Amino acid sequence: MKLRRSMMFVPGSNASMLSTSFIYKPDSVMFDLEDAVAIGEKDTARLLVFQTLLHPAYRDIERVVRINGLDTAFWREDLEAAVRGRADVIRLPKTESADNIREIESHVAAIEKAAGRPLGETKLMAAIESASGVVNAVSIATASPRMMAIAIAGFDYLVDMQTKRSGGSEPELFYARAAVLHAARAAHIAAYDVAYGNVDDDEGFLREVMIAKQLGFNGKSLIHPRQIALLHKAYAPTVAELDYAKRVLAAASQAQARGLGVVSLDGKMIDPPVIHEAEAVLQRAVAV
Repeated sequence: MKLRRSMMFVPGSNASMLSTSFIYKPDSVMFDLEDAVAIGEKDTARLLVFQTLLHPAYRDIERVVRINGLDTAFWREDLEAAVRGRADVIRLPKTESADNIREIESHVAAIEKAAGRPLGETKLMAAIESASGVVNAVSIATASPRMMAIAIAGFDYLVDMQTKRSGGSEPELFYARAAVLHAARAAHIAAYDVAYGNVDDDEGFLREVMIAKQLGFNGKSLIHPRQIALLHKAYAPTVAELDYAKRVLAAASQAQARGLGVVSLDGKMIDPPVIHEAEAVLQRAVAV
């Protein structure tokens, strides 16, 4: 699975940020055509994002475009610009059902065909922002082979639940986080935690990062470049975790060389999920 710890929002109408955000090296950059763009700037933002997608500077970063929701007049033009610009992923906000994903999928396929892109090349990501979305998370996550991740968006979800963030362990998000994570794991795709809004509160941000990491999220949505290094460092394996991962991989390699079908380490059987996790630990260590 691709390493996905940080997905950084970049306003689609901000030409300066669009031209420089690659230097911060997030795992994924998300060009936003939705909330960060005023109604009167939608056309301009769409054009700017299209040009940015084609720029060579973003060739080595996963490029995501958050389009406007299906309840708006903008999403079809957003989708046209994003797919023709060769975006890697389309993030659909306010996803509430598998039908939402299937509707987007059919339009993406038509644009890919018209633009000469390989069918299926554009991946999809669903943002869950309501109680209905949480309840339908499994069917959303498994709605299409194009699905690469599912995310929870905290602000709209808490408004829908008629509550607000409390800080600390944030019990108001626990069920949604658990539901989205289970959906992602059932679908074998990535899961992203909510963005943390106070960019000056490193302590609060890291507290929330550790909650997400402990629960099993692959990473978080981010709203500021300074959060990238903090997140990547927090997701880095400990020395003990890295040492164990190296020993697991060495044991697996030795067993394979000897033609053994069973691998053991310290008296314990090492099965494929353990080997896969060891590979992931090594990947996170290298990427810090």
